[in-house]
This record gives sequence, structure tokens and C-alpha cells, in this order.
Amino acid sequence: MGILYIIPTPIGNLKDITLRAIELLKEVDLILAEDTRKSKILLNHFEADTAVISHHKFNEHKTAERICKQIESGKKVALITDAGTPGISDPGFLLVRTCISMNIAVETLPGPTAFIPALINSGLPCDRFCFEGFLPQKKGRIGRIKKLENEERSMVFYESPHRIIKLVDQLTEIFGPERKASISRELTKIHEETIRGSLSEIAVNLKTRQPRGEYVLIVAGKNK
Repeated sequence: MGILYIIPTPIGNLKDITLRAIELLKEVDLILAEDTRKSKILLNHFEADTAVISHHKFNEHKTAERICKQIESGKKVALITDAGTPGISDPGFLLVRTCISMNIAVETLPGPTAFIPALINSGLPCDRFCFEGFLPQKKGRIGRIKKLENEERSMVFYESPHRIIKLVDQLTEIFGPERKASISRELTKIHEETIRGSLSEIAVNLKTRQPRGEYVLIVAGKNK
């Protein structure tokens, strides 16, 4: 029987990939990629000419079982996403769960993920934290935030540039304007930036510019 490798890829700087990840991307029989065009840039850079097919949130329910049957037949398969660790706010969970249900070996490599550097850079407590990722865009969004109002751990949110101001405004309204927070964007890239302060201060800062890049927002837990 083959194996499924979950392989993290750089979130920006290509040097952040591990030597083992490069070796496996060259050795496996097949690579599953969220966006084959973006992944080809990475694979070409490291001279990996392994076959690549699409595996993303719009087709994973249809392809998971078929991929597992290929692994059962002896193939070594790697799953990567556009950036970071598969399964963390990216496709991956469904395929891993299907493999486990079929007694197929799964091995996850350590590697890049955006929220860890953002959390540590924030200066907020990181010994215990709550990862929320992307909140629902519409239905249930405010309800989720209200459930976190009394959370005492630091909270981690992902958000797109198109909705980051809306998210900060909603958190400000429910958590209060003085709640401490930190926001990071373009991590490991040329324009990497982290802004620290209260939610109200971060909101003002964001509204003075055109938000660009993917954001990681860290919000302090409620004081005991």
C-alpha cells in the first residue's frame, strides 16, 4: 500500500520550505495541488517534475475516494496547497479523513503556516490560544463572534483584504474598542507588516490605506 504525505509549502519566501519536503515532492508518484498553476511555479523552482492534478474545495468530495484507491494500489501521493499547511483553512481534512477510514497511512510534515509567526509577533499570550480561521462570510458570523466575547485565550482569525475592515469593526463593536490586538500581512514577503494596538487603533490604521494581502488578526482574550 502507498501513503499520503501532507506537505506544507512556503507562505511567501521560497527558502522556508524544508529539505525533506523538496525530496518528497520529487519522489512521490503524484502531487495534489489546490491551484496547479501556482504550484507549478514552486515545483519548477525546485526542479520537481512530478505529475500534478487539481485537488481543491470544489472537487475534493468527488475525488477523495478515487485518490485513496490509487494510494491503496501502491502510489505515494503528496497533498499541497497554494501556501502553508494543508488542512489549516485549506483543503486537506476530507482526504485525510477518507484515508484514515480506509486504513491508509498518512504522514504530515512540519512546516510553514501563517498564524504561528503572526501569533508570536503579536506580543500577546501564545501559551494558550484559540484558532478561528476564516469566519462565515454572512450567516452565523455575528453569532460566532458573540460566542467568543468572553474567551480568555488569544484568538486567531484569517481574513481577506476585502473583508478585514469589516471584521475589525465587528470585533470592536462586540469586544470593545480597547481590546488589544495585532494584525499581520504579507508574512515572509517583501512588504511584511505587523500593526499592534487596540482594535480601535487598528481599525483607524486600516481605513487610511487600501488593504492588500492576506491578513492574520490576533485578538487578546478577555481579562479574567
